[in-house]
Parts: sequence; C-alpha cells; structure tokens
Amino acid sequence: MARSRSPPCSTPSISATISRLPSPPGNRRTRCGNSPSRTSFDPNRYEHCFIPTLVDTGAEKILFDTGFGDADSSLLQCLQDLGLGPADIDLVVITHGHPDHIGGLVHNGEAVFSRARYVFGAAEFVFWTEADTVREARLSNRDLFLRVCAGLADRATFVAPGDEVVPGITAIDAAGHSPGLLAFHVESDGQQLLIWSDAFLHSVVSIQRPEWHADLDDEKEQAVETRKRLLKMAADHRLLVAGYHMPFPGLGHIEQVDGTFRWLPATS
Repeated sequence: MARSRSPPCSTPSISATISRLPSPPGNRRTRCGNSPSRTSFDPNRYEHCFIPTLVDTGAEKILFDTGFGDADSSLLQCLQDLGLGPADIDLVVITHGHPDHIGGLVHNGEAVFSRARYVFGAAEFVFWTEADTVREARLSNRDLFLRVCAGLADRATFVAPGDEVVPGITAIDAAGHSPGLLAFHVESDGQQLLIWSDAFLHSVVSIQRPEWHADLDDEKEQAVETRKRLLKMAADHRLLVAGYHMPFPGLGHIEQVDGTFRWLPATS
C-alpha cells in the first residue's frame, strides 16, 4: 500500500492529556519467523503505522519519539493542529534508537525541538555509541544514531528501568527489539497508560503469537519474554496501551482469551 494521508491526531481523555501524533502508514516490510512457515507480509496489504505520543502533564509537554523526520512525516503538522510548535515541547523521550524513532530529532543539522531536554535509555545509548556488537544490518542505524543523538547528550538524562522521567512516568524494561528498549508507565489520578513502543510490531501476530520471532528484533528470545511479560501486565491491570505500530490511533487494551491475548482497539 502506498503511503496515504495521515488520519487526524487523536487525543484520548485522561487526567494528563495524551495525544497520538501519526506519521502516514507505510509499506515497509516486516518478516516474521519461527512460525509454521516463514512469511513476508504482502506490502500491498500490510499497513504499518508510526505513531509518537504526546503527554501534557499540565506542567510539561513530553513527546515520546519523533518518527522518521522525512518529507512524509506529519508529526509537526499534528503538533500545529494542537496549537503547538516544536519550541513548545519541554521534554523528548526516546524509547530506543531506531530510525523511525530518532529521525525527527534533527533537521539540517539543527535540533528540531530547540528548547527541549532529552531522555534516553542509558543501556540503549551505550549500545549505539560504544558497543561493538551492532549487527551488520544495523550499521547504518548506528551511523544515524551517532549523527543525530550523540550531539544531544549534554542536554540529556539517561534512565534505567524503574527510574522516573517525571513524577507519574516510569521507565519499564522492554529490551529485545532493541537491546535497551524502554516502555513507559504513565499514571495520573489513578488512571494508567502503558506506552510499549516497539515491543509489539503487529496488532495480531505480535500479540496472539508472542513467541514468534521477528527479524527486526535484535535479541529475539529476550523480545519474546518481554512481550509475554507486558501482555500479562496490560491484561491483568486493564491498562490503556499506546502502541507505536498498532492500527491508528494506536490505543487499545489487551484481553486474555483462549490461552492467548488479543488487541482491543479503544473506542473512546
């Protein structure tokens, strides 16, 4: 499917305002393995969304991830639709260092979010800037990370699972898809949101068959364990979930049924 016009921005109602800021769905292929047959999704039938999240706590506007930052990105337009510009963002949280999450940080060598502070996972930052274990398929990704993110280190805080980003927003270990991937638990006035980023790449395959491997996951068995743990957490606590690659607007709940789980899109 060719990239299509983005759906409108979505703003669910909880005490801290949460806005979903979509980039257009694309035709990037994801291959899934360790299943009865190894299959590539048909790019003419598989819609793959990229949906950053904006949390407005009332005191700060916090953006989770930035999309590719390419000509098709609708992130800045969505912010404009909310009456915001890049300079209104106080904090940018990067869940992990893949191109569809960091690409919108810098444009023409300048930071897009000129006033913002940044949050990176400490393990993720070290992986891309210091480790010698980046697999060949990710070498260009490492170059991008060094070019885009390394220069922001002096304005950044580095967090580990269990750390608070701000009061009410806590980092959760979600490693596997990337070695230092972080999810985030948001709580406000007793209401809860789980931002699971790329722990799940597809609303059916990743959730109903969490044990299946995806080529895009760097640590495949660790990714399986992460999916199982986050699915149980979301189902047991009836959390609202924001999924970066879930069908627009990427908000839903997890239901346990017939020995597995399924994605239930949020209806309001």
